[in-house]
Amino acid sequence: MTIQFNAQQRRDFLKNLAALSGSLPLWAQAQSTWPAKPVTMVVPFPAGGGTDAFARPLSAQFAKLTGKQLIIDNRGGAGGTLGAGVAAKAAPDGYNLFMGAVHHTIAPSMYPKLDYDLERDLTPLILVANVPQVLVVNPKKVQAADFKAFLDFVKKNPGRLNYGSAGGGTSHHLAGELFKLQTKTFITHIPYRGAGPALQDLIAGNVDMMFDGLGSSATHIKGGRIKAMMVSGAKRNPAFPDVPCSTELGLPDYTVSTWYGVWAPKGTPADAQSRAVEEIRRACLTDDAKAVWAGQGAEFPNLTGAQFDAFIKKELSKWSQVVKASGAKLD
Repeated sequence: MTIQFNAQQRRDFLKNLAALSGSLPLWAQAQSTWPAKPVTMVVPFPAGGGTDAFARPLSAQFAKLTGKQLIIDNRGGAGGTLGAGVAAKAAPDGYNLFMGAVHHTIAPSMYPKLDYDLERDLTPLILVANVPQVLVVNPKKVQAADFKAFLDFVKKNPGRLNYGSAGGGTSHHLAGELFKLQTKTFITHIPYRGAGPALQDLIAGNVDMMFDGLGSSATHIKGGRIKAMMVSGAKRNPAFPDVPCSTELGLPDYTVSTWYGVWAPKGTPADAQSRAVEEIRRACLTDDAKAVWAGQGAEFPNLTGAQFDAFIKKELSKWSQVVKASGAKLD
């Protein structure tokens, strides 16, 4: 059966076809534009901790650059693993992200039954900040003039001092265990539901000391509320040039940093992943973000994709060895 068109019908048909063809590129462009709506980023620690110290400024710059909100969803608990589980199960639609940290490469060695797998369920996008750990004390509780005096006191008074952490299995916890191993001392671990609450209790004098990321402690050190005794690594931090590093204090193997990165749920479209990396990188390279990073003694590593993935694998291996050597357990 052949359908016949008159001249007017043919003109209408061709006109409609042209309109449809012209709209397809616009439709495709609309589908690939990211972000087309607000993006949610799970931060697996309470507000006020080290992760927030970078997530919040990143969110602000992201909004300025894209015109869309990057909503911070704080989900604290279990050393950051509860929030990681939430993020791993989020819809892989390009609008759910996760800001994890070094703690998440420690967790597999500390938690026998995690409800997620870091490598299986989450895709690494970009490493956004690297901050050395700093040993800080409440100056009213620990009245040591310098690190040598502090260490002498700890050695002569085993168990007398305690240290707060962001929770069992976090870098704050393992940094303390590594310190005990290398100095042959004993201090009591007090776990909290995040670095923020632990830091507040340190400032209040409810705990004596803490192994914290320099990012969250920086403003309190400058304000005199807590005192920095040592920064981890082979060199002093430019933001705190008067604080000695662990290598010069005779602890060359005490190298602990708190780093923060962004993941997406496995299965997130490749286009959304690449756009997220691009916009997050742009946000971290703004002058405002650079100032925040510098003020907290942090650097922007800018590792993405496969490079970030390789970095994660090395961290998983490193912390597995520390956990085994220290015999660290969840409190």
